[in-house]
Amino acid sequence: MKQIHRLPLAIALAAFVAVPAHAQALEGTLKKIKDTGSITIGHRESSIPFSYLDDKQQPVGYAMDLCAKIVDAVKTQLAMPNLKVAFQPVTSANRIPLLQNGTIDIECGSTTNSVERQKQVAFGPTYFVINVSAAVKKSSGIKSFADLAGKTVASTSGTTSIPLLRGYEKAKGIDFKELQGKDHAESMQLLATDRAQAFIMDDILLAGQIANQPNPGDFMILPESLRTEPYGVMLRRDDPQFKALVDRSVAAVFKSGEIDKIYAKWFMGPIPPRNVNLNFPMTPAIKDAFANPNDRGVQ
Repeated sequence: MKQIHRLPLAIALAAFVAVPAHAQALEGTLKKIKDTGSITIGHRESSIPFSYLDDKQQPVGYAMDLCAKIVDAVKTQLAMPNLKVAFQPVTSANRIPLLQNGTIDIECGSTTNSVERQKQVAFGPTYFVINVSAAVKKSSGIKSFADLAGKTVASTSGTTSIPLLRGYEKAKGIDFKELQGKDHAESMQLLATDRAQAFIMDDILLAGQIANQPNPGDFMILPESLRTEPYGVMLRRDDPQFKALVDRSVAAVFKSGEIDKIYAKWFMGPIPPRNVNLNFPMTPAIKDAFANPNDRGVQ
């Protein structure tokens, strides 16, 4: 799989550090934050465990914890300890437009860093790596993607899963019927209520949705994968000052080892609101992303 290789983060960060923050005229997102006195974080409502609402309707998750580190860095660099932090729910379909039009300043969710998306937005260092697969009911008899021929398949509007699914259809010469949910919770309900026979999505998101079902043992994730994809914090393109701050603060969490505690909190222990444990150990690809911070996008 071809990937775009960007300037190593170490070099980019060295260039950023070489010029003191106070000597730089603020531009882009940092100027907007300084001028308005606030930063707006785009979050998801049901991307468990990355970015979702808890039982108090507050946004929480693995990505939200990492974004809190970015906010701390913004407060320090701009000398704004009382910076106002606002939260804006986003969906897979509207997250890029809301970032581009300035409604949100950063998106903290479960967004795939792809070469195609890099034409519209930028990404921070990869903080998770997933496989695109499918959840099915164990009682369905579906064991592979080929078994989905003639079946109804759900996915979430605005995700990379949809074009991947269509590509698989074309390559294999089989047909699916397609339903799209507005978010992952709605897509899961299409499967749970038998309006769809499969839900195509990132494996860890499928695990999160299954864990929160009344009868999680009724479901399984297929062993096949359509593609491996990296996740990253999403920010506006052509904003080198803010990009450098995001890269530096996320890479610092990786280098310090603090990422191990954050990862264990969300993937290896009970999480709200139902105290389920996803029991999802770090894969070699995730460990490599932490050891070698990068913003490479998948083709």
